[in-house]
Amino acid sequence: MKMNDYKFGNYIYDLRKNAGISQSELAKMLGVTNKAVSKWENGNAKPRADILRKIAFYFKISVEDLLTMREEKTMEISKIVVTGGPCAGKSTAMSWLQNAFTQKGYRVLFVPETATELITGGVAPWTCGSNLDYQICQIGLQMEKERIFEQAARTMGCDKVLIVCDRGVIDNKAYMTEMEFQQALTIMKQNEVELRDSYDAVFHLVTAAKGAEKYYTTANNTARKETVEEATALDDKIIAAWTGHPHLRIINNSSDFENKMKRLIAEISAFLGEPEPFEIERKFLIHYPDITWLESISNCQRVEIIQTYLISKPGEEIRVRQRGMNGNYIYFQTSKRSISDLKRVEIERRLSKDEYLTLLMDADPTKRQIRKTRYCLTFENQYFEIDVYPFWKDQAIVEIELRDENMEIVFPEQIKVIKEVTGDEAYKNASLAAIESK
Repeated sequence: MKMNDYKFGNYIYDLRKNAGISQSELAKMLGVTNKAVSKWENGNAKPRADILRKIAFYFKISVEDLLTMREEKTMEISKIVVTGGPCAGKSTAMSWLQNAFTQKGYRVLFVPETATELITGGVAPWTCGSNLDYQICQIGLQMEKERIFEQAARTMGCDKVLIVCDRGVIDNKAYMTEMEFQQALTIMKQNEVELRDSYDAVFHLVTAAKGAEKYYTTANNTARKETVEEATALDDKIIAAWTGHPHLRIINNSSDFENKMKRLIAEISAFLGEPEPFEIERKFLIHYPDITWLESISNCQRVEIIQTYLISKPGEEIRVRQRGMNGNYIYFQTSKRSISDLKRVEIERRLSKDEYLTLLMDADPTKRQIRKTRYCLTFENQYFEIDVYPFWKDQAIVEIELRDENMEIVFPEQIKVIKEVTGDEAYKNASLAAIESK
């Protein structure tokens, strides 16, 4: 999330609304286009000094205040989750993250694991009236802690803040029945999509019980009671609970522990864009998947997506996306610039619903909206995104993001690959959205 990107834009918006004038009327008075005013209000641009003077004169405010606000630096606050099965290395990971990202110029804040705090304090599923009662307490405390940390972060005056949550709200789902989880959402007036996707990224450390059994122990955590078998099952449940998040990464035990930590740092660095926000993605054309199978497995989550392309410069692609399900949606704007067939610079920011609706006014008239159903699937510590389009009945697209261009991809046997289409213009969403000229 980026804080203060829209402080100036919101200020202009409030001035205009309080004066009871439209964007067109303000644009005419200032001698600019409607689109220019829209970009100011959306945080995508700021007016020149001579235009600022006109704004100050019209609204009878200080031009110095406007100039100061225009030049104010953007503060970047990223909130991530580091989660995992029992004895996965989360506690050690926090020290690694502190060292690594402090050196990269971040103020690093840690939201402690809520379950450990409650259980060691005497509040547990076996001391509360029911597991549901306990989980509601834990979810409520987790949300309040995160709110306080975000509030504190906004006061720190740093350029970059990284909030690391030792587990997130959705971890609770792995410790509840589906009925209990839905009851908790109803009681707390929350929805799963907004709770899950309120985090910018999720990094799952696989339990030592899967692939590093000799290191599995309960001795270093008084709240941990699971056997190796229980830890393995719980690890799978936690991965399934987070499946569907736009940026989920799984760090397994394929190396020694030190290199596991290094891989975690590398994944978080790549997400944050250190040094630059590269996305490495491979794309495959597949036979139409077995939807019944996808919707029956716990490690797969269905997501509805509407994608709209905006007018952009040559060599750049800008889109806005509505993402969610069952009437609960979140909104993003994504800007992309290709470096190679596999690698591109991608910058994404979260939008409010009002910002999203405003940006739709800049939709590219040469492209139609893309509507698709996405199935997010975790398999062998990989995260696949299977896109099913309403205009295809015999094929679909599967994508996987990689940290290393040479990483091996292992497909589930149910996914039948026709061919790789990475870099093939014909299978890019922007091409599928193009309206053929008559």
